[in-house]
Amino acid sequence: MRPAALVPALAVALVLPLAGCTTAPDNRADGELRIVASTDVYADLAGMVAPDEADLVAVISGAQDPHEYEATGRVQLQLSRADIVIVNGGGYDDFMTRLLEASGNDDAIVVDAVAVSGLDAGAEGFNEHVWYDYDATGRLLDAVADAVGRVDPAAADGARQDAVAARAALDALSGSAASIAAAAGGAGVIVTEPVPLYLLDRLGLNNLTPPEFSEAIEEDSDVPPALLQSVLTIIGDGSAALVVYNAQTGGPQTDAVIDIATENRVPVIGVTETLPDGTGYLDWQADILNQVAAALGLDPVA
Repeated sequence: MRPAALVPALAVALVLPLAGCTTAPDNRADGELRIVASTDVYADLAGMVAPDEADLVAVISGAQDPHEYEATGRVQLQLSRADIVIVNGGGYDDFMTRLLEASGNDDAIVVDAVAVSGLDAGAEGFNEHVWYDYDATGRLLDAVADAVGRVDPAAADGARQDAVAARAALDALSGSAASIAAAAGGAGVIVTEPVPLYLLDRLGLNNLTPPEFSEAIEEDSDVPPALLQSVLTIIGDGSAALVVYNAQTGGPQTDAVIDIATENRVPVIGVTETLPDGTGYLDWQADILNQVAAALGLDPVA
């Protein structure tokens, strides 16, 4: 996804405090635990470990296109009252940092998914879409549970236990992914954007996409005709067993990829950067795994 490059990304996992220019309200005056997450993916994950009575807010959700998101004063107000703020980091949602700093909330604990992921964010071509990496997601759950315990010590034990249960569910997804990898590992795949690459790597699929192509699509840049043709050829000659595209973005190059795949009966799967309506993270990921399994001619795995 194209990051909103407003300020440098958060560089640490848990941050206390952040500078502000106004006076924030006393967040804990009413005893309510407030968590604000940049997307509904992280709000849902937080809900797995937070107390039932916690107030969870997702800034970007549902059919909203993260590529087109524009920050608002309402979000700044929500951040001014937050006890815990969850961001993706890695340049993905820098608007959250800017608004939190402007809100004057110096007490919020910030959980940065990239920072706690265990991945090398400084590596060339780093993929910031870390919620598609189940190991990184597990580390995020642990970090959020730790933050909950710091804000509300009475909820600490429950948060840790919930994190263990949520990690077990992630382990089940990882097991399903391993089943696909064992049966169809090495199959070629074309992606329009790098959004799902962590998952596709776990599935053992061979990414045949020229990096320049997916980077251009992600950045909404023109794709040279010769480069587009090379991708269409890979699909048309049968090298790719699957095409995966970002269903929340589009354009003529993406349409051309989908069209050539359809013409050649290559299965096409759309993925997103936010949760489908009415779906939680675990069910969402299980559905994607089953779609991949079906596309590769395998039985359902999750």
